[in-house]
Amino acid sequence: MGIDFSFDRWDAVKETFDRWWAGGLDRPVITWTVEGRDPGRPEPDIPAHGFTAFHDLSVPAEAIVDRWDYDLSCRTFLGDAFPRVWPNFGPGVLAAFVGADLIATPETQTVWFQPQARPEIADIHLEYDPDNVWLRRIEDICRAALDRWGGLVQVSLTDLGGNLDVLSTFRPAERLLLDLVDHPDEVMRVLWEAHEMWHRCYARIDAILRPANPGYSAWAGIFSPDPFYMLQCDFAYMISPQMFARFVRPELAATCRKLTNSFYHLDGVGQLAHLDLLLAMGDLDGVQWIPGSGQPQGVHWANVYRRIAAGGKKMQVLDLETVELMSREGHGGKVIWCTGTGPDTEARARAALERCGVE
Repeated sequence: MGIDFSFDRWDAVKETFDRWWAGGLDRPVITWTVEGRDPGRPEPDIPAHGFTAFHDLSVPAEAIVDRWDYDLSCRTFLGDAFPRVWPNFGPGVLAAFVGADLIATPETQTVWFQPQARPEIADIHLEYDPDNVWLRRIEDICRAALDRWGGLVQVSLTDLGGNLDVLSTFRPAERLLLDLVDHPDEVMRVLWEAHEMWHRCYARIDAILRPANPGYSAWAGIFSPDPFYMLQCDFAYMISPQMFARFVRPELAATCRKLTNSFYHLDGVGQLAHLDLLLAMGDLDGVQWIPGSGQPQGVHWANVYRRIAAGGKKMQVLDLETVELMSREGHGGKVIWCTGTGPDTEARARAALERCGVE
């Protein structure tokens, strides 16, 4: 039976997202995916992993793609949903591209990056390695995906990470915090080295994907017909707005100017202090607000979403109740909700989509 999607449906998805990015859609974008479809084929021998890095390097890229094909064939794509895969090698895999060891531990469901040394900030120099094993692995998987599907499935960019986050791999957070005060010029030097490496790796992966990939996506599931990324700096949770303005925002702004569309991953209550600075960035298109573990969820944060809307930005929300509230308040055209996959029934999903004006 294969994947339940078509290139004609892709035309509709692209038109919807084009309108949404341009501000011409008066309803929320909702990508709702439901499990339980008969795939019409046997399940592959290799397991489904949330982290692609859990597959040993001896596992062929084609086998990983075949597993993805099976999983996608088990899904029904409703509303604005589309089939997508994400080569997930951990948050901030750019660190592995520039010299850190990638540590994948399926037993604890974790991937992290460990430097081979702990140099002083003045001795850190990030350099591009065209033969890096992890960069080549991701490229091989992307090629195999395009060969298998010919553009029917969106292949998302891997999680390159935020540049201060990458730097904190090589300079542990407690030391990097002191470096911001004691050695700001060295921090800025390495930060912009990371910026250059980030864009070189983005362009290299994009060069493989661009000929057939329908467009652009990242880990958060947002689609863009034009170059896009979900930007972040989780390290910013620990710094003041003044330091954010000095060390984070200029690099973010430079990246936004290089992309057609961009979002910022605002992760945790400690980052709310930076929201006004983000809203003032003219080239940033949207904000994804994540309250964080142990925090209230959903409409508890309605005022945060109202601030995002008042700042002229789009928003990615995490629950249907907030989608409907923002729609009632006239902000529906700024909202996207990506449900991922789950146990919801198709009938419940279709009823919710109808309430939100999504066919």
